Amino acid sequence: MEHKKTYNSVELETQHGTLIIEGPIPGKELSEMDFHEDLVAFRPPAQQHKAISEIADLPEGRILIAREGNTIVGYVTFLYPDPLERWSEGKMDNLIELGAIEVIPKYRGSGVGKTLLKVSMQDDAFEDFIVITTEYYWHWDLKGTGLNVWEYRKIMEKMMQAGGLEYYATDDPEISSHPANCLMAKIGSRVDNESIQKFDQLRFMNRYMY
Repeated sequence: MEHKKTYNSVELETQHGTLIIEGPIPGKELSEMDFHEDLVAFRPPAQQHKAISEIADLPEGRILIAREGNTIVGYVTFLYPDPLERWSEGKMDNLIELGAIEVIPKYRGSGVGKTLLKVSMQDDAFEDFIVITTEYYWHWDLKGTGLNVWEYRKIMEKMMQAGGLEYYATDDPEISSHPANCLMAKIGSRVDNESIQKFDQLRFMNRYMY
C-alpha cells in the first residue's frame, strides 16, 4: 500500500489568537518544535512529543498539529491499529486508526479539534482508507472539563463528525464494556467492497454460529 501524504494548512482565529493547523508534519520538524506542557492526556509531555515524532516517520503515520508560533498546542495521530487490538487482526493495509487527538485546555471550545480533523481529511489519500477511532470514556478529561460522560461523548461525536466519521456498531468487548464507549469510522470513496466486508467481520467477531 502506497502512503501518499499531502500537506495542508489553515489559519484558525480563536479568542486567544491565531493558530496554524497543518500537516502531515515529518518527525524531524516535530522534534524541533516546542511541545506544550499541558498536553498530558496520554503521557508526560516530553514522552508524548517523542512518540508523535516517531509515529510521523512510520510509512502510514500521520501527525497533524495546531501550533501557536513554534509551540504545538494540539495534535491528531493516524497510524495502523495496535497489534493487540482486534482491528489489526484482519491485516488490512487500508484500515488506519485515528489514535489520539488532544488540545490544551486554553484552546478547547475554539474548534481546534474539528479543524484538525477537517484539515486531515482534505488529503485525497484518505479516500483509499477506512479510518476508525475507538472512543473510551476512561481517556476523557472529565475532571478537567467538569463534564459528565454523556456530555463529553456528545462533544467527541461532534468533533469526529466534522472529519466525516460516523458511529458504527460493534461487539468489541472493550467498547461494549460501557455504553458511552463507541466505534466511529469513515469509509473512503475508493474502498472496495471486499475491504468493507472484512471491516464488518472485524466489527462483529463474537457472533454465535447456529
